[in-house]
Amino acid sequence: MRRRLDGVTRGAEGRSLEAILDAHLDKVLAVARELDELSARSAVLEAEARRAVQRIGLVRFNPFEETGGNQSFALALTDRNGDGFVVSSLHARTGTRLYAKAIVAGRSDSALSAEEAEALRVALAQPPSGGAARARVSV
Repeated sequence: MRRRLDGVTRGAEGRSLEAILDAHLDKVLAVARELDELSARSAVLEAEARRAVQRIGLVRFNPFEETGGNQSFALALTDRNGDGFVVSSLHARTGTRLYAKAIVAGRSDSALSAEEAEALRVALAQPPSGGAARARVSV
């Protein structure tokens, strides 16, 4: 019997069994409160993660076949729901132009160039990531 009591009290000398059980109960309640707080924080993080960039598509191209290389690009960045944007850069000898178009549910209200559409297709073809997004590049 003494061994069993020592096992329950873990050698707490001079304390009553009631005091030991109260201390254990306090610890259990503290752990339960902490678990509730962690669950709430986890729910917030999960909701925020759905809106984070999770899908990336990059297409490099040459808009002017007679000169230069694949210095131009179309970059699609979307979240889990396919919301995000496409950024395009057209590079020429005289300068570079940037364009941005909004994407909602995988579609754009603006007309997309072939390269922008390909970048969006590449991005949306990826499964939503649980971690860092990785770009798939098409040249």
